[in-house]
Amino acid sequence: MKLAAILILSSFSLAGCIKPANQSEIKAPFDEWYFSFSTPKALPAQVTLVKIIDVNGYGMVFRTIDQPQGQSVGHWDQYAGQGPSPFNKTESPPRAMLFCWDSIIDKKVYETTLIFHDETWQKMLTTEVSTYSPKETYFFQYMVIGLAPEGKVRVWLENNGRPNIEQTKTKIITVSGKELDMCKNITESDFSKGYSNTTKKFIAGKVYPYGSW
Repeated sequence: MKLAAILILSSFSLAGCIKPANQSEIKAPFDEWYFSFSTPKALPAQVTLVKIIDVNGYGMVFRTIDQPQGQSVGHWDQYAGQGPSPFNKTESPPRAMLFCWDSIIDKKVYETTLIFHDETWQKMLTTEVSTYSPKETYFFQYMVIGLAPEGKVRVWLENNGRPNIEQTKTKIITVSGKELDMCKNITESDFSKGYSNTTKKFIAGKVYPYGSW
């Protein structure tokens, strides 16, 4: 379904998200690409809503989402990510993404918008020989989004067995509190319950935000 308006966010508009009728669609070399969320070890978050506009101007909404997992301690692991996902997947590379997430450690709801530089989707269109099997082709079809304390967000592409490629030109906008728009009143967390025993044990003796993220 063509949803050029579904990801028009209240704070800005996405130039180029509506595909001209005479413009041919960009075809990816893979059937699907996958996005996964990662968190530092014992500092959980929950993603509740994801909206994506792809390079062809189509919009997707995700309400059933594979939740963040991660074992990074002190700083992000260079190989963070989990590969294929049963839910977090779509066909064409992304132009922009908005997602709502509950930071359990911060006891806050965050709304994050990612506007991807052309270099991101162009990289996703490339292929190379697989590091693991020379007879197979490797596709840059796995995106990793890191969610850390203080509402910090980072984005990488998995890199054929090499350290992830950070997408440093991605424009990242994260808001919370009164600035929430699409994520207002969207939460699945009860922050009043406090931290789990696992989190309490992990942060004992450490200083917030428990690493360099």
